[in-house]
Amino acid sequence: MRSLAVSPDDVVNAYIYTQENPGEAVLRVTPPFHGRMRARLHVYRVDDTHMTGALHIRPAELIADDVVDAYPRLEDTVETSVDETDTERLRERHADSHEQWRESAMTAIVETITLETPAGPQQVSIKRLG
Repeated sequence: MRSLAVSPDDVVNAYIYTQENPGEAVLRVTPPFHGRMRARLHVYRVDDTHMTGALHIRPAELIADDVVDAYPRLEDTVETSVDETDTERLRERHADSHEQWRESAMTAIVETITLETPAGPQQVSIKRLG
């Protein structure tokens, strides 16, 4: 596999899902593998890669580290709030910070990653769809 096509929406949605919900969302690539593959959003509770041969790529691996580290947590919004009793205003601020983060993450998709494959580590190019 030389390159992996990803939808920035899928990458960002997978990252957010994993932060906010039980289970894990990944970008999944299924065999048979070839030169250019497409990774699709996949949510699971039990890792089945040993049975299917699929590769699961964590969305944090596809977003630049500084953007991943800046993911807005509700606790951070509360800590920086002047008035913690105004819940509607806190929700709005948190929603605004999420939207800003989403926009940053959509443009912060990395250019290459190293995948752990059965044949060993392999560097692949990341191609953005859309």
